[in-house]
Formats: sequence, structure tokens, C-alpha cells
Amino acid sequence: MQFLSTRDSAGVNLDQALVNGIAPDGGLYVPDELPQFTPGDFESAVDIPDVAQILLRPFFEGSTLVADLEHILAETFSFPIPTRTLPVNAGYAGLLELYHGPTAAFKDVGAGFLAACLSRLEGDEHAPLTILVATSGDTGGAVAAAFNERPGMRVVVLFPDGRVSARQEHQLTCWSDNVLSVSVGGAFDDCQALVKAALADDVLGSRYRFSSANSINIGRLLPQSTYYADASLRHFRESGNKPGFVIPTGNLGNALACIMAREMGMPIGPIVLATNANRTIPEYFETLEWIPRASIQTLASAMDVGDPSNMERLRNLIGDADVLRNCLGVVSVSDDEIEVEIRRDFDQFGFATCPHTATATHTWRQLDSSLRDAHDWILVATAHPAKFETIVEPLIGETVPLPRELADILSRPSRAVSITPQLDELAKVMDEYFA
Repeated sequence: MQFLSTRDSAGVNLDQALVNGIAPDGGLYVPDELPQFTPGDFESAVDIPDVAQILLRPFFEGSTLVADLEHILAETFSFPIPTRTLPVNAGYAGLLELYHGPTAAFKDVGAGFLAACLSRLEGDEHAPLTILVATSGDTGGAVAAAFNERPGMRVVVLFPDGRVSARQEHQLTCWSDNVLSVSVGGAFDDCQALVKAALADDVLGSRYRFSSANSINIGRLLPQSTYYADASLRHFRESGNKPGFVIPTGNLGNALACIMAREMGMPIGPIVLATNANRTIPEYFETLEWIPRASIQTLASAMDVGDPSNMERLRNLIGDADVLRNCLGVVSVSDDEIEVEIRRDFDQFGFATCPHTATATHTWRQLDSSLRDAHDWILVATAHPAKFETIVEPLIGETVPLPRELADILSRPSRAVSITPQLDELAKVMDEYFA
């Protein structure tokens, strides 16, 4: 299989797409075609690594990693990804819990997959590969954890100063010497722009051999498509119904992974995107004009994105807004609505949800009754509520217990350097740190 840039027709194999992260012309890699499946193709698959073997093998055609695929998937899916049935009065609703990995967020899946692949491709201790990652909360911690202490691999994590929770910041800054954590004076979009600028800088790139672990890297999307395939197949086998999905979205990677799974023939019904008060995507659907803007800070901080990179891939895969809005729904959720929803989830379900997950439960409750009642629904829980205790605990009046993995991370010492969003400053701190 070949991977093409969204801006040019030149193709590379999976290995090169993973290592490059972003195409030389600034575009994002997309497969030249999506393989097609039916639910019957997965009859022999009994667990999620089995589903991944079937779903992802076509993408590995021509890759030197194909012989290691089974081991890569075993590393990636080393923790459970259950769907919890919710107590609802009518119909079916489930919660796809993506937060049981080492940093208690859905990003652990894509980060683990990338680390397993890139360490096999480029783990050269004499000329390390440097992974650049911009994060609005969870991505950086997951990437740092996945690459921590891997020989021949370095990580630079850029996060917006003062715009992540205290526990999120700790998990961005508590790793070994091969991880440099950088606090950037600005928003997530400034961090993302720095990553893109560094990847495009030939001089800096020759010095550090860059790749990216943001969802601009196709290696993030492939394993994430797998858990949507697995959840939909399990539900379809049990009920005969194609579930709809409600997905919290910021940079659009997680949502795009579900869309890709549906395009590949998985038994997936309607897909509805839940955004926070950053309304770039909803306004695009309303006006048919793509107008990125500066992000605003919300309670759902990992979704604070004003210029979602993966829209470029989505438009390449499906079409522009006039086409997209016919096959996707989108709902914007305010901070006030998030707070109400966290309380409501706790009262109705008996457990806490994080602010991002609350955008999904709110969106599901606000769906037109004719749409909501016509389908079974799986709502996506993207992070453990204990990562946002200062928001969640006052609303529910109880302490959210720390999962063991998060407690271990918070016991580590942390360190970070601060810069303004300028490429020369980033280069300077990298030169000093990795000297």
C-alpha cells in the first residue's frame, strides 16, 4: 500500500509515512485506498488484537514491519478497552472506555502503536529519532510514556502554559532524560504551529531527525480505527444493530479514525462529533467556509483546538462541508453545559465522567429523539475523570479515586523549560538539553 500526501500525489510506503510524520510538501499522509471488509471477515477474531491483525494488515503491505505486526499489536493493545452498558430508560447506550492505558487517556493506543513501530524502524542510539509532539493535554503524556527510555528515541513535548490541568502537566513533565518537556507561552495551536515549523526546517531536521506523534501522523489513526471496529463488531454480533458513535473531538484524529473504520465497511451507524466552545467545525458545517481561529480555553482542555489539522484529511477522504454535514453530525457544548452534564452523569450512571466525556453524554442527550431512538449508541469516554479532579470533584461532591497507573505517574519528580512560541527558542533549548 502507498500513502499519498493530501497536497501531492507522491506516494511512500508505511515505514516512510510513519518516520516522516508529515509529507515534504506540508500535507498529511492518507492511504491511496481504504481496504474494504464485511463483518464476516472478522468471524475468527476473538479479541481486539485479532481484529487489528485483520483490519491493519493491508496497510502493512510493503512495510518491513509486517513480520513484527503481531508483536506490535500485542504491545499496543496490552490493556482492556471495554464498552460499559449505561442505565438508560429506553434503547441502548454504552460507554467505550478508552482510559485504561498507562496514562489514563485514549491517546495511549496511538502512542503505543507509534512507539512500537518507530523503535523497530529507527531505534539508532548513535543517531536518535526525535519525536515532536504538541499537546493540549493528553497526547504528550501518552507519547512520553510510550517512548520513555526507548533506546535510539527522543521526545520533545510542547504544551500550552497554564492551559492544562495540574495532573496533566505532571504527566507531561515527569519522564527520563530522553524526554524534553517544553511549556509554551500560548495556546495549543501555537504548539502545533511550532511542531510543523520544526518539521519543515531542513537545518534543524538534519540535526535531530524529526518525526511527529500528533494525530498528523498516520500511525496514530490506524490503531484508533481498530477500537471502533472492535466495539462495533461486538455490538453488531450481540444485537444485529449498527451502533452510532458520539465522539469528543479537538484535532479530529479520534473522530477521523471512526470515520475511516466506517468507510472500511465496519458496522457503524451515525457518527456525531461533540466539540467544546471552540466552534471551528460546527461553523464550517453551518457556513460552508473553513475559517480557523485562535482557540479559547475551556473545561475540556484537550479539545481546545481552533485549527484542527485532521480536517485536511477528512476533506480529502470524504469531501467539503456540503458533503460532510450529510454524513456527520456536530454539536458544540459550552462549559456551563459540561458542568451540568458531569453532575447529571454522576446522578444517572453512578460514576464520574471527565469534562471531555461529558461533551459526548450531553450531545447524546440533545440528539433529536427520532435520531436517538432509531439507533443504539456508543458514547466515547476519552480520559479518566481523576485527571480533572479540580473540575469534577466539586461538581459531584466526592473524591474520584486515582487509577494505579496515574498514581504511579504523579509520584515521579517533574521538570520543564519555558519558551515563547518561536522556533529559534525551541531550537536553543533542544541544543542545550540534548548536547
